[in-house]
Amino acid sequence: MNGNRKRMAWIAGVVVVLALVPVVAGSFTVSLLNDIGIGALVALGLVLLTGVGGATSFGQAAFVGIAAYATAWLTTTQGMSPWIGLLFALLLTGLSALAIGMLTLRLGGHFLPLSTIAWGLSIAMLFGNVDALGRHTGLSNIPALQVAGWSLAEPRAMYYLIWVVVGLACLFSHNLLQSRPGRAIRGLRGGATLLASVGADAYRVRLSLFVTAALFAGLAGWLYAHMNRFVSPSPFDVRASIEYLLMAVAGGLGQLAGALVGAALVLVLKNGLQDVLPMLTQRAGQLEAVAFAALFILLLHFARGGVMGLLRRWTRRRGAVQGPSRHEAPPVEPLAHRTLPERGSQVLSVNGAVKRFGGLVAVNDVSFDVKAGEIVGLIGPNGAGKSTMFNLLTCTLPMSSGQVRFLAHDIAGMPQRQVARLGLARTFQHVKLRPHMSLLDNVALGAHSRTRSGILKAGLRLDRTEEMQILQEAQRQLDRIGLGDRAHELAGSLPLGTQRILEIARALAADPVLLVLDEPAAGLRRKEKMALGDLLRKLREEGVTILIVEHDMDFVMKLVDRLVVMNFGSKLVEGVPSAVRADERVQAAYLGSVV
Repeated sequence: MNGNRKRMAWIAGVVVVLALVPVVAGSFTVSLLNDIGIGALVALGLVLLTGVGGATSFGQAAFVGIAAYATAWLTTTQGMSPWIGLLFALLLTGLSALAIGMLTLRLGGHFLPLSTIAWGLSIAMLFGNVDALGRHTGLSNIPALQVAGWSLAEPRAMYYLIWVVVGLACLFSHNLLQSRPGRAIRGLRGGATLLASVGADAYRVRLSLFVTAALFAGLAGWLYAHMNRFVSPSPFDVRASIEYLLMAVAGGLGQLAGALVGAALVLVLKNGLQDVLPMLTQRAGQLEAVAFAALFILLLHFARGGVMGLLRRWTRRRGAVQGPSRHEAPPVEPLAHRTLPERGSQVLSVNGAVKRFGGLVAVNDVSFDVKAGEIVGLIGPNGAGKSTMFNLLTCTLPMSSGQVRFLAHDIAGMPQRQVARLGLARTFQHVKLRPHMSLLDNVALGAHSRTRSGILKAGLRLDRTEEMQILQEAQRQLDRIGLGDRAHELAGSLPLGTQRILEIARALAADPVLLVLDEPAAGLRRKEKMALGDLLRKLREEGVTILIVEHDMDFVMKLVDRLVVMNFGSKLVEGVPSAVRADERVQAAYLGSVV
């Protein structure tokens, strides 16, 4: 709590300083702070989109321009109110971002940022070639904003509106990141498979984030148009987009405050160079970009996490408090739970599963069942086809032929996120946790499919009851696996064995019917394996059905009720552990000869 008080004190101090600036500062300083506020809005969207969501955009200035031109055209040529212009600007910006995002966000690797450069260039060129938008001369005489009859034509009057909007945008973003959709956004860097395993659609999460960042840029564009009362194409080209991205990077892509710090740093430095360089050389215009770039290279060399990243490292070295060890919240009605099938009833049925990769048959006509309330082990030596079979069961890979039925649903060919929503939860052979999220948030991500709040509801804090239910469920699962007192530690600080157990807690937060574990004992020491085995036995006693895909025969022999052994893609034998251990074919597969 001490850390939270310090943070609130800092925020209160910043608010007081910003409120007093117009009283004591000159017109130039107020105008510069107006520009910083507008830049911070765009950079804030980039912190969410690029810093948190991992999607790099070089086209945010285009969205600023769409909104600026939209309100400028509506208010100058149609004579409508700037407040109607705000709605029109946000609507047009949001629809443009939706269309562009649907076309480009499925691109991976370097293709996505390249595509943002392409549409950033094309939209800026469009502004300069449309007669209704004034072509390259732009639109002038844009009316000033008015609030209750009070004109905001002067920079000092506009200042408070700009910074109130910036403050509300920061609050919205903070609320968003501490919510159900915010955890999905923070999970984007873990890959689409991670999000699909908790019932989330990575493409839809990224698209909604892309539109949100564009709407922040749209707000900035509306403010820009009515502050300057003139728009032309040049402030909205790719160079401006790069400058906005520089703001986010310089301030710190991983933190919301980085947007404000970065915008201030870039614009103050830019104005400083424009004042200083003419005194040193007659080629100030040419050298400005070089000096600007050199200073930022130095900054990123010594502080790759930006200014806020540097401050965070400094405060950690000085022993800053990370947060409470456990959050005590008032109890709320628990999330709804599934009705588990009757013990002994069939949960999963695999019939004639086949998977071909070209001429290679990785899984060849494999069939087996899993019944409620038992632990089944799927084992085999290296190259037996276990992992491929696991990916077929979880619908990570499509089957070549055969059938997989889960709770009377034919799930072959079904999207992985839909299978997760049916009650099939999984872990990963290579642990997929978000290392910079707390244990509590990692586990809360598992409850994604059990709740419904979206970005708008979360940002406006209309999801508080549901959020308390999610966190209560996450805490319950942490208590269940024995990590309840470490809820606010970062997941990346845990040893491998504890991370694997944490993954199980995340899967349990989904309230699964069937828990499928992909080599959970891989890389664990003896004591860690014993702890894992004790946990899985406890879960079986509580009625959880478990399927383990594992290479370690000794581990599963002492744990499971039945074993399915694979070798060279085919089912070798199925039965109770004692019978499987004695089978000569199994001994030959593992040891290379009959024992």
